[in-house]
Amino acid sequence: MMEEKIVAKISLFIVTSLLILLAVLPAGLCDACFSIVVGKKASTDGYVIVAHNEDDGAPQIVNHHKVARKRHAPGEKVQLLNGGQLEQAGQTWAYIWSEMPEMHYSDSYINEWGVSVTSDNCPSREDRPDITDGGIGFKLRRLVAQRAKTAREGVLIAGKLVERFGYVDSGRTYIICDPDEGWLFCAVNGKHWLAQRVDDNEVAMVANTYTIRRVDLSNKDKFLASEDIIEYAQSRGWYNPKKDGPFDFAVVYANPQSASHPSNLGRQRSGLRYISSMPVPEDKPLPFSVVPRSKIDVAQIMTVLRHDFNGTKSQTTLAACDPYNNSCPICSGATQTSFVAQLRRGLPLDIGIVYWMCLASPRTSFYIPYHFGISDFPVGFSSKSERPSSRFYDDKVNAPFKSDLLDAFWTFSNFYYKVNDASPEMIARIRNRAEQIEKNACTIQRPLEEAARRVYAEDKATAIRMLENYSNGMYLSSLAAMEQIIDTIEGDS
Repeated sequence: MMEEKIVAKISLFIVTSLLILLAVLPAGLCDACFSIVVGKKASTDGYVIVAHNEDDGAPQIVNHHKVARKRHAPGEKVQLLNGGQLEQAGQTWAYIWSEMPEMHYSDSYINEWGVSVTSDNCPSREDRPDITDGGIGFKLRRLVAQRAKTAREGVLIAGKLVERFGYVDSGRTYIICDPDEGWLFCAVNGKHWLAQRVDDNEVAMVANTYTIRRVDLSNKDKFLASEDIIEYAQSRGWYNPKKDGPFDFAVVYANPQSASHPSNLGRQRSGLRYISSMPVPEDKPLPFSVVPRSKIDVAQIMTVLRHDFNGTKSQTTLAACDPYNNSCPICSGATQTSFVAQLRRGLPLDIGIVYWMCLASPRTSFYIPYHFGISDFPVGFSSKSERPSSRFYDDKVNAPFKSDLLDAFWTFSNFYYKVNDASPEMIARIRNRAEQIEKNACTIQRPLEEAARRVYAEDKATAIRMLENYSNGMYLSSLAAMEQIIDTIEGDS
């Protein structure tokens, strides 16, 4: 009885506090996907943090699901998108799934062991790929989430699948992490791949081109790759050891136009400048990872993901992007969803894994935390698994604003379109409020999790309800705050 009273008081405190504290974020424009990995010794949590902006052109919709563990019958097969098959695992793990219907390379996953998978498009120079049984692409990340208990295991699973079937897209960097390790897995069109582990005390960022450079394939603790990754490049004339010196994966395998694109260089440079302990080089290749000035927390990562060149809308277009003066925005009107994931082992994983997610551009959305132990996302966070038509999308985002618990994606997306033309002064004011609100929300998080941990040992269901109340309070508060902002803007017009 005493525990129930404590739970009720904590839940009421959380919801009330968040209703008072939460506000909104500003809008903006920029270009493409962006990912961040924080090594465990570089984070305030003492465990890996992974973050991602997923950019895709409209019309889109994002659904969020919690998928349970599942046992599979002997002989069951996994059907790949282009006709291939492979043996199903005897058991697949539970996972959180951010789904973008009909987009083959845009979903993200976090499983019950804290193994997370997301990706950045990174075109390669390969033009003669070796593909077997239709190849693999769409199912690669889901198979990692379903089968891997560690990030390293996930890298090896992905590598075997690429070598068996051949990767069907030009190239991509998969960010595969767990609480202890963060890996960048670079898939090349066909049957070649290479992965590097981010040092525990460093931070890595990816902006749509390969970032792995010098490699030491004898160091299996830090590098993993297909067996002939260097020999194949030599056979194609891409790499000559006598002429080119030490093997540089990004130089050898990346599409040259992607590797030199000012938006890709500029966004990575912009992100690194937020955290690097040393000046980011302007006359040399950007580093794979950097040592941060101080340990990194969730709020700092959110600031990077919202980078928009000081909120001035006129300077957030690709044409204005200058990779040397910090004018390449990381957030975008095309950012359909964004997340920051805390992958922590110091608590039961149901509590320690926290998925801070937002819908639409992070400059106009709220990062709402969902602990892995939730039974599912609120009903309004999923809809039909199909991409909307342009007409349906336009009708939804251009309709009069209405916060709707049963229509999360459309509520946040509609809000983005309504505040996109707000004055720079209004945007700055909203942003300042939002950053303070999220700081307070992070402060609430710690005592809540400690209380939930104590209850969890005796009553898991009650502990999970505490976490769900926390998330639902933030969700309701974000809807109320958006309504207030819209009323203010409409009142001023």
